[in-house]
Amino acid sequence: MVELLNNSFHQFSLNSIKIKSFRANEARTLTPRPFQCLLTEDKQRAIVKNGKDSLDICRVVNGMWQTSGGWGRIERDNAVDAMLQYADAGLNTFDLADIYGPAEDLYGIFINRVRRERPPELLETVRGLTKWVPPPVKMTRSFVSESIDVSRRRMDVAALDMLQFHWWDYSNPGYLDALKHLTDLKGEGKIKTIALTNFDTERLRIILENGIPVVSNQVQHSIVDMRPQQKMAELCQLTGVKLITYGTVMGGLLSEKFLDTNLTIPFAGPALNTPSLQKYKRMVDAWGGWSLFQELLRTLKTVANKHGVSIPTVAVRFILDQPAVAGSMIGVRLGLSQHIKDANAVFSLVLDVEDISNILQVTNKGRDLQKVIGDCGDEYRRA
Repeated sequence: MVELLNNSFHQFSLNSIKIKSFRANEARTLTPRPFQCLLTEDKQRAIVKNGKDSLDICRVVNGMWQTSGGWGRIERDNAVDAMLQYADAGLNTFDLADIYGPAEDLYGIFINRVRRERPPELLETVRGLTKWVPPPVKMTRSFVSESIDVSRRRMDVAALDMLQFHWWDYSNPGYLDALKHLTDLKGEGKIKTIALTNFDTERLRIILENGIPVVSNQVQHSIVDMRPQQKMAELCQLTGVKLITYGTVMGGLLSEKFLDTNLTIPFAGPALNTPSLQKYKRMVDAWGGWSLFQELLRTLKTVANKHGVSIPTVAVRFILDQPAVAGSMIGVRLGLSQHIKDANAVFSLVLDVEDISNILQVTNKGRDLQKVIGDCGDEYRRA
């Protein structure tokens, strides 16, 4: 759809990939798995898998970063009620983390209410995708195991549906030790699937070469930030690893609320009063600035009006249609606001050739963020 692939990346054969192991002197060969985004019959769920490990998830994921503070006060009972409303509406995959304030605890309360108050059929579809973001200490077996046990207790589950692993400093190869221990814990039944978050293409190759059964990598990906469709998506298509995306509606910037606004004049537009709005405004500035972003919003509004949906719905659908993408996240402010209607509209929306062409005419005017920022996750590791 978008020809942004770095030519140098094509040095990797479509039949095999040879990478020198960090743990061995000789090169090992990864045999690519035929890529396909496995969808359920209703196309609302996707299957992420590696070998015998697999997990089906809702393609629109409820992001719970917003429970960590900065988006308004979250009241526990109201938040859990809201989680039940999302699950009842079919939006039953939740993304959380050990560092997202009370997110794992809220999930534990929620899943217990599902067990008590909902039919077993709903319980079977609910997924909790948590993250582990460890400090830069030695990754011993006991430290890794104890950390995972904390998440299991907080979420009140015997096995984590998915453990998405984050690592801050690539110069410290301890991430391979941690992932080896996580793989052992998966074998013991404490984790169902192992995934990554914010890893770049080079480290994903190294991790796969070391035999870690990664099913997905969670990365920032939006109409503005198309970096994952360069090196990362090609490796994913070669190996079968899927992408779960966040920042897809840019914290709410990709919405009618910010259409026809001028943030260059103090107090003239909506306040950038959440951590996500502030973060993604910086992405807009790096990409092409507010004037070009307004042109994009106007184009997206035209597409949205044509299909009778909202700008965020178009933004999510566009990314779900990209190669290697299994699911896209929309942040939820539990008990404060909800977007169930817009989220469910994503599943029935079909963008046609004209829609895509009109969107690309605008996005192609922006800067290539791969050149500005670097590969996926590099924004968290720049000096």
